[in-house]
Amino acid sequence: MSITTTTHLNFRGEAREALAFYQSIFGGEVMILTHSQIYPTFPAEEADHVAFGQVRSPDGFHIMAFDVPTARPFDPGITPIFVSVHGTDADEITRYWNALAAGATIVQPLAAAGWAPLYGMLSDRFGITWVLDVANTDAR
Repeated sequence: MSITTTTHLNFRGEAREALAFYQSIFGGEVMILTHSQIYPTFPAEEADHVAFGQVRSPDGFHIMAFDVPTARPFDPGITPIFVSVHGTDADEITRYWNALAAGATIVQPLAAAGWAPLYGMLSDRFGITWVLDVANTDAR
């Protein structure tokens, strides 16, 4: 038996924009089903909001997103999750970092750290906190 886990992000009306942004950075395919496509009746002002959305890339990146309907409580909290992206190629991680940094708040600049050749943390323009790092290959 095999399982995988996927980060599933909740938004209030921004899921489509967030998925397009992440797809522009990591590549892959975007799939979106709206509330009106899945549910028989839905308020018109939210009919085009995302009921099921995801980006999946051939490199292994996979993230899901959902627009929480206004009829349900939604409180994104303060840094309720981190999305971690680990890699072995510093140039690739730096490219992802630079793209995610557009409009972001930098929590920890991307730089060498005691445990990794590169490590950084930022909160993107959607309020999602990302941790990017290059795997430490030191076999000590």
